[in-house]
Amino acid sequence: MKKLLIHSLALTLSLGTLLAAETAPRQITVDCQKPKGPNNHYEAVCVGAGRAGELLRKAAVDQLKDVRENCGFQYLRFHGLFHDDMAVYSEEKGKPVYNFQYVDLAYDAILDTGMKPFVELSFMPAALASGSKTVFWWKGNVTPPNDYNKWGNLVREFTAHMEQRHGRDEVKQWYFEVWNEPNLPNLFFDGTLADYLQLYDVSARAVKSVCADYRVGGPSTAANDWAPELIRHCQTNAIPLDFISTHTYGVRGAVDEFGTKVLTLIPGDDTIAGPVRGVRAKIAKSAMPALPLFYTEWSASYSSRDAVHDSYISAAFILNTLKRCSGFAQAMSYWTYTDVFEEAGPGPTPFHGGFGLINLQGLHKPSYYAYKFLHELGDTELECGDASATVCRSESGVQALVWNYTTPKQDAPDNVYFKRDLPAQPIAPAQLTIKNLPAGRYALKVFAVGYRRNDVYADFLDLGSPPNPTRQQIQTLNQKNSGAPMLSETVEIKAGENFQRTLEMREYDVYLITLQALKN
Repeated sequence: MKKLLIHSLALTLSLGTLLAAETAPRQITVDCQKPKGPNNHYEAVCVGAGRAGELLRKAAVDQLKDVRENCGFQYLRFHGLFHDDMAVYSEEKGKPVYNFQYVDLAYDAILDTGMKPFVELSFMPAALASGSKTVFWWKGNVTPPNDYNKWGNLVREFTAHMEQRHGRDEVKQWYFEVWNEPNLPNLFFDGTLADYLQLYDVSARAVKSVCADYRVGGPSTAANDWAPELIRHCQTNAIPLDFISTHTYGVRGAVDEFGTKVLTLIPGDDTIAGPVRGVRAKIAKSAMPALPLFYTEWSASYSSRDAVHDSYISAAFILNTLKRCSGFAQAMSYWTYTDVFEEAGPGPTPFHGGFGLINLQGLHKPSYYAYKFLHELGDTELECGDASATVCRSESGVQALVWNYTTPKQDAPDNVYFKRDLPAQPIAPAQLTIKNLPAGRYALKVFAVGYRRNDVYADFLDLGSPPNPTRQQIQTLNQKNSGAPMLSETVEIKAGENFQRTLEMREYDVYLITLQALKN
């Protein structure tokens, strides 16, 4: 039987590895007969995209199929459903004219993957806008409606069209979210809290007028804001509210659309999880304590030009965050799945710090593999005392996800620090022990993400960071970062024997170890 050649005593020991080997291993021990409970894959409930119009592009749809199949995402949320590039709303002699043909193309693309829409009701059609203020390169109008009755009619007509086209039972499975980050008056909503509450009331009643069972919520705020205010308002005025949604990100610094501001990661393990627990506590103290909490945007950074999104550290950051948010939020929708994204305009280079799990050329970033590995975990989680590991079982075997996240020792802002080669430092190895694994033969596979392991940005740097890579260069990058197992072999577990392996660890390393039972 072969031994796992990522042991800390591998033949190719460097001085750093020798030093790590002298440190007592981190112990990760689980028992197959001690389940913690269901693994509900809450991290895959929803994922984000830029705007509706981008879903009319082949690259965006192809990448959506990829993340649906390999990461398991269930819902897709995006801006700009009513933006003028979707041609939804116009007026003739003051009378509304509705056209849902482009919306149908976008929604069909989502549904054809097996996913469902998480509907964001935004932004304002020009013919219905009360002002000219816009946001983003694509100029989404962020002013309140000039006629709230006409806005309500638009929402109702849209909802009724979806029901007519897809059936009530299908639309009952969707979610309707009112607007995006209305608490940022200089960006996304040219109004006050009172203005937003009026918009919410009209929108929620319009959706419910089509079917009382359709699910509607908000406030879709930045920075964990306005949840108590919306709950109190809806409770007092008998306004429908089926869920709370809000957003949070892991950097400090000014809002940065174009990558020109000084942004740095917030240190610590609870950068995201702390605010999530805080909002959950506020809901629990409210008049509607059982409301689901959906984070419909989250990421390491709120800038689509932040190099941290391309860095290998993002995989460990994602896993570390999701582990600590589990049980407090019903969904954590990563922003976004693709770099086909144009808030600051089309991405200027293949790796420009875009939000996506996949870049413009279809290359998988380390963040993609964080979600792919989570998708590989079985539906029953085992008890595990390690805060940076998750071990699950399925009918066919056991899957262990092990990582390290250490706050980066940044000596420069993100767009300097993460744009350079960043070798990972060795740390103590991790010893994985799995007890009471049924006797038999297993296919053992080990997958990894970390420095120079499925680290496509480092390989891109090695090529000289070409602004326009050739097709051959893209193919080479894809092959080097395919996610293939770093080790694959057959092991035999005898009755009463534990499975045990030691993993060499560096900062930000991520390992997925799978044991799949083989038929005799």
